[in-house]
Amino acid sequence: MEWLQNLARSHSAAYCSPESYLARERYLAEHPTDIIVLKCMDGRINIPVATQTPPGIISPIRNLGGMFNLGWPHLGEVLANHVHGVVSRGRRVLMLITYHFSKGDKHRGCAGFCYDTDAAIAHTYAIKEQVEHVFGRGHGTVYPVVCGFETDEDAIILHGINGDTLEVATLDSQQTHTLGRRLGSLFPDMPDQVRQDILPLLLGNMAHVSQMRQTQRALNIEHREWMICLGRGFDFMHTPNLALIIGPYSPNLDDPIRKAAGIIESNMKAGRIPDDGFLLLSSAPYAEIGVDKARAELKSRFLSEFAAEVIRNDFPSLADKMHIDTAVLNWGSRALEMI
Repeated sequence: MEWLQNLARSHSAAYCSPESYLARERYLAEHPTDIIVLKCMDGRINIPVATQTPPGIISPIRNLGGMFNLGWPHLGEVLANHVHGVVSRGRRVLMLITYHFSKGDKHRGCAGFCYDTDAAIAHTYAIKEQVEHVFGRGHGTVYPVVCGFETDEDAIILHGINGDTLEVATLDSQQTHTLGRRLGSLFPDMPDQVRQDILPLLLGNMAHVSQMRQTQRALNIEHREWMICLGRGFDFMHTPNLALIIGPYSPNLDDPIRKAAGIIESNMKAGRIPDDGFLLLSSAPYAEIGVDKARAELKSRFLSEFAAEVIRNDFPSLADKMHIDTAVLNWGSRALEMI
């Protein structure tokens, strides 16, 4: 738990540094398109690192299994408010709807879809259809893209509107000058500014994949989750297989909480983690002091109390080993504040 708080403090300090602040400002001046990523809670899926993008540019929406439905009231509210705020400042939105898999072993893929990549892809296309229903099919302001993420090399795959794909893992430096033309073929209706702003992600991913190929990586990392994180504000938790992160979006929160508790219990019984306890951590972000922060505190307390009650009812022996921490996240500094 001390390690976790140190990790959060380090993340906030790095985010708030003058160098990071100026890098974000410079990047946004050159590439104004807002970027949202819908993705699984898996800590391996770190899109800013995989695209070499400054922290704070990409807004992540994470959930257990990468499963979303824009009909969920809270998710719809979060996305609509975010898009409205961006558009009111004259910017467009690129929404990457992701699935992930491993080319080396399907069991390193997404457990949420029982390692069925075809099912995961079908789900991302269903989300894309919902995004178009809400924000328009003309794609003039919000442009949704189905995006694969291969976790062995951290390589991105873009799915075009006509069924073609662009796989970063297959590109070499000689093809960088043709990327703009290929994007135009994949997404002929994509606004020019969005196309210009997706290019740095691909170039950054090409450089990252090249680095990964020269690095010895432990791909078969054993599942040893000892945390259940509920809410929003866990960008600092990009350590594989230590935390089960559940977004507060589904109206049936009890179901993913039960699944997460079951995984923790299984890890203890298998000896993958000590059986001396596990952490339940809730978090809610706030943008302003006063009412907004007070509301975030109530929301975070509700989430931790709700999850604790589910675990006590369904996993009474596990509940005796539960440590509960409640926090809010200062969105301006990305500082996690325990309450």
